[in-house]
Order: sequence, then C-alpha cells, then structure tokens
Amino acid sequence: MKRRAAIRRTSRATGRPAKLWQLRLYVAGQTPKSLTAFKNLKQICENHLKGLYRIQVIDLLEQPNLSKGDQILALPTLVRRLPQPIRKIIGDLSDTERVLVGLDLRSGD
Repeated sequence: MKRRAAIRRTSRATGRPAKLWQLRLYVAGQTPKSLTAFKNLKQICENHLKGLYRIQVIDLLEQPNLSKGDQILALPTLVRRLPQPIRKIIGDLSDTERVLVGLDLRSGD
C-alpha cells in the first residue's frame, strides 16, 4: 500500500498556492477493508482534489500510540486534518456520496 500521494503546490488556473488537503487514513494492517478504504480514498481524491492532497496512512498495528491524537475508536477511519475543521469518516469509504459530504466536497442537500 502506498504511504503518500502526489502533491501539487500551485493551482493550475491561478498559479497561486493551492489549498492542500491533508488526510490521514488509520488502518489495522493490510486487511481487505483497509486496502479497499485506501483504494476508494485515492480514487475520490484523484477525481475531486487532483494533485491538491496528501494522504498519510497510519497502521495502528505498527504504531498504536498514534491513535490517541485523533481519538480513533474504529478502523478504518479517515481524518481530514486540513482544511479545518477536522472531519472524521469511519468505514471503507465505499459510499462515495457520503465521503464527499463528509469531506465538505459536496453539500448534503
């Protein structure tokens, strides 16, 4: 599983610094559910945040102490660190519409 995704620091349209989305995906090993969550997140980011995101995958089997900072209670969990406010989505991220609303990329109307 890749640990980081591509970063583009400027907007193509304006040439100004672009808003970089910082996302953390908490998983427990490379289970089918963890791999599915990463695949779904990567696809959503490529379709809606092309080049304006960074994904950090945190495997709590390897680093269990990192769960405290973001108060992780279930896995997999996606945490949007930036832009603020912090948002959390639990599950394999297969419900694209729910993920887009949860990340504030689409309104829940």
